[in-house]
Amino acid sequence: MIGIKSIASYVPVSGLDNYAQGAKFAKDEEFILGKIGSAFLPRMDAGQETSDLCVEAVNALFANNPQLDRQAIDVLIVVTQNGDEEGLPHTSAIVQDKLGLSTGVAAFDISLGCSGYVYGLYAIKGFMEATGLKNGLLVTADPYSKIVDPEDRNTTMLFGDAATATWMGEDATWQLGKAKFGTDGSGAPHLKVSDGVFFMNGRQVFNFALLKVPAHLRELLDDSGLNSEDIDAFCIHQGSAAIVDAVARRFEGEPEKFIKDMVETGNTVSSSIPLLLEKHMLDSSWKRVAISGFGVGLSWGSAIIHRP
Repeated sequence: MIGIKSIASYVPVSGLDNYAQGAKFAKDEEFILGKIGSAFLPRMDAGQETSDLCVEAVNALFANNPQLDRQAIDVLIVVTQNGDEEGLPHTSAIVQDKLGLSTGVAAFDISLGCSGYVYGLYAIKGFMEATGLKNGLLVTADPYSKIVDPEDRNTTMLFGDAATATWMGEDATWQLGKAKFGTDGSGAPHLKVSDGVFFMNGRQVFNFALLKVPAHLRELLDDSGLNSEDIDAFCIHQGSAAIVDAVARRFEGEPEKFIKDMVETGNTVSSSIPLLLEKHMLDSSWKRVAISGFGVGLSWGSAIIHRP
């Protein structure tokens, strides 16, 4: 069975002071930490591209796992909606070359935002198991700094740049359990890019998360024959502090199990869940974790991951 063997990340050192941005938009500390949840927003350097963030994360993964030979990688999937330059060729092909991976590797992108990691886990697992592949890399990198308007108070204080790399393979510590997915394209106007600039209807996105995510998690637990007591932690997309807090309250079952950790990263889109897993799950004594991603599409996906 293909599962999660290791996770590594790259978070740029440079970035934006959200207190300075808050002063610009007349927002106080209570709003910055209580609603947004982020004091600092990492930003990639002017000379970096999306593929460079991916390479940094994968190289960190190789450094942490010296037993993993880069020539042993069979498949590379990059989750991004903001690839290099204008998105052609696919970012994963550029990453394959920069990393010096074998030309026998299967490489493709998945164009999904905040739900992308959950979708990506099951896409790479299914691809690997269907074709008999042994070692895969699921990489997330969606630098919204490429599309966010610094004068838009609704978005510029939210998003941070980051990348993660997940090693998928056999004999893994963490296995993938049941999952549920959903899509509602009628909500597409609430999160979109027009003429290269990102637009978000924050109120509609908040309402969507509050309506869909707690119910979706509850359905997932029911389908899995589990209760909230059986889950050690809920690692959901870190859209904002307000969204995580509201979902936790609405879930009606041990809200303290919902992990919130975005003070130094902001909303990193498809990277937010693997950042949580890397930091809080890998070295923990947890046995079972629920994850949920939700956002642009509108799209959502939730899953259970567990130790065998």
